[in-house]
Amino acid sequence: MSGRGIDPVAQLSAPLFVSWQLTRDCDLCCLHCCTESAPGKRLPDELDADEAMRVADQIVALGVPYVMLCAAERLGGAGVQLKIETNGQRLDDGIAARLARLPIRSIQISLDGDTEATYARQRVNGSLAAAHAACRAVRAAGLPLEVTFAPTRINLHEAEAVIERARALGAFRFNSGRLMRLGTAARQWRRLEPSEAEWAAFRSLLDRAAARLAGELELCYEPFAIADGLAASVASPPATLLVLPNGWVKVAAALPHVCADLRHDRLEDAWDAYRAAWRGATVPAAARRAITDAAHLALANRWQMLSVATSPSRESP
Repeated sequence: MSGRGIDPVAQLSAPLFVSWQLTRDCDLCCLHCCTESAPGKRLPDELDADEAMRVADQIVALGVPYVMLCAAERLGGAGVQLKIETNGQRLDDGIAARLARLPIRSIQISLDGDTEATYARQRVNGSLAAAHAACRAVRAAGLPLEVTFAPTRINLHEAEAVIERARALGAFRFNSGRLMRLGTAARQWRRLEPSEAEWAAFRSLLDRAAARLAGELELCYEPFAIADGLAASVASPPATLLVLPNGWVKVAAALPHVCADLRHDRLEDAWDAYRAAWRGATVPAAARRAITDAAHLALANRWQMLSVATSPSRESP
């Protein structure tokens, strides 16, 4: 790719944003999960507590300003702004009060339905009442709330109600877009994928709601499709590192390529490897293949170490 495309990140000594998935063990079995998380799905080589804290310290030392994760207190105590992504099943008033002592940029809670029946079909083992209670606890603690909605054939009929629910719960932002064909969703695609007519209707609904709620609730749904996001990354890679539970660093959620291993590599070296990956031939070519043929997205979680990394090549578990 051209030097022009890499310039924005080439000028930065550190990523602006680190998205860190601490574990693949989750209390829910969501049909649309892009990371394939579920109960008992913890990877055998996930970072232990000491290793995770070492990575957190490197994030602080390198001056990363914004992190979306879960090792909140070590990073927050050092002044790093935090975004917490959660299903809300265990977030109560006590946890919200604890988080309120940290520099929280937002708490993002998923509401994938507006009735218990619909929510439970998509978020298996989940309770919509618990998610709503978590939203209220976040707002009661004075924290900024974001609501995320993953649209599928199961829940699209409740999209408008979820938008209104987000507004009523005091969210400042509603996040959505076309369902990503990754992870569990890729395996369940025939069951989950709406028709093109349904996608068009959903897009129109978002446009109308964005205009109607302007100044009250921000609707974020661009790029609408994962292909659009990949195309933007090819043109200008984001200043973002995606850290997996075992410390591996991916170049993009939609691609399988890993550029570093934070169990062995320094964060600054991982940042250099990430930029080198986007300057090379392999990653942009893979992105273009995924843009033109969505079937390639099903390979996103079959992690592959790139030769630009300092660690030996390995296959994911």
